[in-house]
Amino acid sequence: MKEISIFIFILLLTLGCKHQDDNKVTIATAANMQFVMKEITTSFTKKTRIPCDVVISSSGKITAQIREGAPYDIFISADTKYPEALYTSGFTTKAPEIYAYGKLVLWSASEDIKPTIEVLTDHKISYIAIANPKTAPYGEATISVLKHVGIYDRVIDKLVYGESISQTNQFIISGAAEIGFTAKSVVLSPQMKGKGNWVAIDGGSYMPIAQGAVVVKKDSVTEAALKFYEFLFSHESKEILENFGYLVTIK
Repeated sequence: MKEISIFIFILLLTLGCKHQDDNKVTIATAANMQFVMKEITTSFTKKTRIPCDVVISSSGKITAQIREGAPYDIFISADTKYPEALYTSGFTTKAPEIYAYGKLVLWSASEDIKPTIEVLTDHKISYIAIANPKTAPYGEATISVLKHVGIYDRVIDKLVYGESISQTNQFIISGAAEIGFTAKSVVLSPQMKGKGNWVAIDGGSYMPIAQGAVVVKKDSVTEAALKFYEFLFSHESKEILENFGYLVTIK
């Protein structure tokens, strides 16, 4: 009888833990969304009482992790290429949908440096921080900008690569790089607003950064995950994205 009671207790505990897991959303998000995602998940949890765990990395690294079986419910990318590749390979429930368009800025933490494209070739600039173009869409967009304005070959030896926008920001804030390219959402965030100087990059010098999201395919996709995905495209979420400098379509 004692053994049966212990078995029932363990079974109920296991089912209880599973229920808790089913009522939680694990979101893997590109680093450019780090600050805005905090506000979106806070609003979502306040509205639904569903808690969220957020994992931050580059879109390329998250894609590799999902292919290796990482237990993510939602993937919020900095582009559509990576989630589209996952969809084509059967790792998502459907094709990615664009939730916002990101913008690129040139940013310096130094009050003595006025960010301009022209200053990048100046001798006083030794290091230019950018996200790794092989794994981070914002890094890829940066390379496009440098080639578009015709200075890529002149500054290539100054480039220092962050694994993601998050590490790129650290290079800029710490002064390890005098200047760097990052997402507009970063410099508009409460955590970074007012630090240093920044200037928006001409949108005509790089392809629009269309950012897509997908629900990761699992044996059983939870209702909580589907609720968050729906919320991401809601009017409330889009207003938050717009406040962080993203281009969205608000009906």
